[in-house]
Parts: sequence; structure tokens; C-alpha cells
Amino acid sequence: MASIIVRGLDERVKEQLAAQAKSHGRSMESEVRDILTRAARRPHIGLALMQAAQGIEGVDGLVVPERNDIARAVDFD
Repeated sequence: MASIIVRGLDERVKEQLAAQAKSHGRSMESEVRDILTRAARRPHIGLALMQAAQGIEGVDGLVVPERNDIARAVDFD
């Protein structure tokens, strides 16, 4: 099995991982392994959409409505 080293990890992230691991009843190493495995196996949304489109004969005839709205700045005050 392969190993990796993560340098420069923020201490708060490490603390959050430790707390999450504890809540799941496992070591932090096991928790990180599970997180990385799930993230690597998650389907790529772009590829998933392309495959879905191919399954319905493509999207060549898909009508894309014209956007006529104007972007506006957000006011946080």
C-alpha cells in the first residue's frame, strides 16, 4: 500500500480531522484514508454529464436560452 506525506497542513484542519476521526471511532490516519478514497472515487461531474448526454443521443438539438440578464455587483453593507 502506498503512503503520502502532507506538509504545510493548517493546524486547525488537523484538529478538525482529529475530532471527525474521534466521532467516527477511528484513527486520524484511517479517517484521512477514507476521505481521500471517497474523493478519488467520486465521479467527475463533467464526464458524468457528457455520458448522460451520450445516453440520450447527445445534446445537439438542445435549445439554450439567450441570457439577457445583467450581472450586478453584490453590496455587503
